[in-house]
Amino acid sequence: MGRILAIDYGKVRTGIAITDELQIIASGLTTVSTKELIPFLQEYLKKESIELFLVGLPKQMNNKPSESEVLIIPFLKKLKIKFPKIPYIRVDERFTSKIAFQTMIDSGLNKRQLKNKALVDEISATLILQSYLYSK
Repeated sequence: MGRILAIDYGKVRTGIAITDELQIIASGLTTVSTKELIPFLQEYLKKESIELFLVGLPKQMNNKPSESEVLIIPFLKKLKIKFPKIPYIRVDERFTSKIAFQTMIDSGLNKRQLKNKALVDEISATLILQSYLYSK
């Protein structure tokens, strides 16, 4: 059984989370520069078996796609071209950044650590992945 990899795609950086091989536990993996996302995935897939990509689906409160969806559509096309055998599923990512930030506060991180946007993105990807695992 391969792992599931979740992507919280952003204009500048992208958070990535991964499951264990049994697809039970979601863990933050890293945050990468969005420009380096495809090369990062290519290298990662040389070492690990990925069964499924989860890609965040940013929606507004009225259920319409948010402005960042325009950036994600071209990425999804590249993802399909580069990894044609690995399907992807979109997962609603509303509130993940706010929940991630609150999680950081609840964890007792200091002010400097709370400004770490890369950590917010990684936690957001983990939340996207965890919500998918709960829904299975």
